Amino acid sequence: MPDRLLKVNAYTTLDLVDATARGHDFDNEALAVLNVTAPREGPDHVTLQLELDNAQLDSLPAHADEVTLSATEARTLADALYSYADDVDDAGDR
Repeated sequence: MPDRLLKVNAYTTLDLVDATARGHDFDNEALAVLNVTAPREGPDHVTLQLELDNAQLDSLPAHADEVTLSATEARTLADALYSYADDVDDAGDR
């Protein structure tokens, strides 16, 4: 990814995922980096970061999106991810 804004290394959560940027008049598919972090010292939040490969985007400038979550919000998100992952696994077993 040229002009990458997020640091990508061996500790990055997911360094190549399929993503879509959607707007009112565009849909751009691109590879993306998805990362989850917390401060190393005195962690008081969880940060979810997403950056789409700007070389594959026609409608957006290079950017990264971040969401700051409390521990409770992060657990709520994790529970939802587990639940939907189970649904996908169950559908594959049919």
